[in-house]
Amino acid sequence: MNNAHSHESTTQAPNCWQCRHFAISWDPKVPYVCRMMGFKSRMVPSFEVFRADGNHCRGFAPKADVQKEEKVVPIQRSVKPTSRFVWKA
Repeated sequence: MNNAHSHESTTQAPNCWQCRHFAISWDPKVPYVCRMMGFKSRMVPSFEVFRADGNHCRGFAPKADVQKEEKVVPIQRSVKPTSRFVWKA
C-alpha cells in the first residue's frame, strides 16, 4: 500500500505546492496561505506548522489532476445554403 501521494512519513514534510489547501496571498509580507488551517505566513505553511507544533502537517490533500483530457468541442458555424442563382455584377 505504497501510495505516491501518501505523506504519512514522519521524516519528510509534505510539499505545500502540491496541496489543494495552499494558496498565494496578495500581501507581499505574508505571501503564503493555508486555507485549511486559516493562516498566512512568510514561510511555506508546512514549515510553520512544524515549527509551531513539532509535527508535520496532517492536513495535506493532493491537488486534483489538472491535466485531464480536454474535450474538443467543434465550433458550430451557421452555413447558409448556396443560392441556385448566379449573380452578375
